[in-house]
Amino acid sequence: MFKATFQRYLTMIEQFLAQLPWNEDILDQSMYYSLIGGGKRIRPVLALASAEAVGGSSELILPAAVALELIHTYSLIHDDLPAMDNDDYRRGRLSNHKVFGEAQAILAGDALLTYAFEFLADEGLGQSERQLRIIREVAVAAGKVGMVGGQVADVAGEGKTLTLNEIEEIHKAKTGALLTVSARLGGILAGGTEEQVKALTDYAQALGLAFQIKDDILDVVGDSATLGKPAGSDLRQGKATYVSLLGLEGAEHQLHAQILKAQSAVKPFAEGAFFLSELAYYIEQRQH
Repeated sequence: MFKATFQRYLTMIEQFLAQLPWNEDILDQSMYYSLIGGGKRIRPVLALASAEAVGGSSELILPAAVALELIHTYSLIHDDLPAMDNDDYRRGRLSNHKVFGEAQAILAGDALLTYAFEFLADEGLGQSERQLRIIREVAVAAGKVGMVGGQVADVAGEGKTLTLNEIEEIHKAKTGALLTVSARLGGILAGGTEEQVKALTDYAQALGLAFQIKDDILDVVGDSATLGKPAGSDLRQGKATYVSLLGLEGAEHQLHAQILKAQSAVKPFAEGAFFLSELAYYIEQRQH
């Protein structure tokens, strides 16, 4: 059931992306290259699942869910740049800047970020009050106190010894903010109650930390072919990670604790909790 539901969401997302009016110019080519280059689509999937968990329509919120993938893809393009993580591969293919050049990669990322807000402002998303709330929340999650702010703190922490609390604060912003707003987006646009949105928030915050802890673990134990990007990049850049601070066993313990926390948060959804609970388990078990 989980796999079938996951595939249903993926089909919705991929069909939406494929039908967008892509042109032959270099900007569209570079945007399309990274956007259609695979990926788990966790953020839009989380939004769609959250909408259904509160009894709403995943189809109705699809444009907004896809907007989250555009924002995520922009962040990956910029992460890979020489001035950032300096990674030559992403999702098993050459990074955007290795194919189109650094300047074009920067512009492709910029375009994806702004394009996302066209979909967040889609007239078919429902009540304007909910939509305005979500536009603001996504902007905050992607901006200086969210994803970008977390990236700044992550770069500043390279080569330093950080505490567990400091690492968590970085990743609540860098990784967790966009995952959290993904769940909130689905719940709010689908008409969930404030109690339901709070439960989705608690779930996604735990899931965000789990996702990052798993990334840290895979950077140590994974291989580049499976990951689709260079393994060991955190170590080369002197980044403080859950593994460097807690060791592999300690990081795995923290990972499992966050998974249990996420699963506990969605128990009130009863049947609607099944997919979200299994999604947390999927995050824990993933190999790339």
